[in-house]
Amino acid sequence: MAEEEGVLTNLDNPGSGEGQANGADTGPAVGIITQYVKDMSVENPSAPDVYQWAEAPQIDVQFNIGAEPIGTDVHEVTLKLILTATSQRGTMYIVELAYCGLVGMRNVPEDQAHAFLYAEAPRLLFPFARRVVADAVRDAGFPPLMVDPVDFNGLYAQQLAARRAEEAAGGKPITPIVGNA
Repeated sequence: MAEEEGVLTNLDNPGSGEGQANGADTGPAVGIITQYVKDMSVENPSAPDVYQWAEAPQIDVQFNIGAEPIGTDVHEVTLKLILTATSQRGTMYIVELAYCGLVGMRNVPEDQAHAFLYAEAPRLLFPFARRVVADAVRDAGFPPLMVDPVDFNGLYAQQLAARRAEEAAGGKPITPIVGNA
């Protein structure tokens, strides 16, 4: 290592991730650039009667993941959540949220990039989407709903294994659990 004015650089290993002069970085780099609510809908179809209902709601949570390139080395990952709360008397509320993140990727092999976009990025976005949902449900006049954590990496691995098994059997690929939003 050489030391110049208190800055350490690795001269022996240029791919060490310490950065190269003139933008010649060749090591893989991934990061969330920003995150945002792209689309959101909150419906309270049974108001004001719903506030008199004593029974606990049945909550149905569905999600979908999509990723699309936005520019060179930048992808938009969309985590879409649809929550429906019902009781015997009817629908209490519906929350639909498309929560997105811009992901920057450079020098990442395609299989690793796909795994990051469909498993790791949603895992990183989920806590923030969860908070948005909790606030929306609270603002609709109900107790905040804390959506249970989701094992995105486990679901991705399951889906990948199922696809490979289906393709190995010579069949048509299965419809993905996690796909484009």
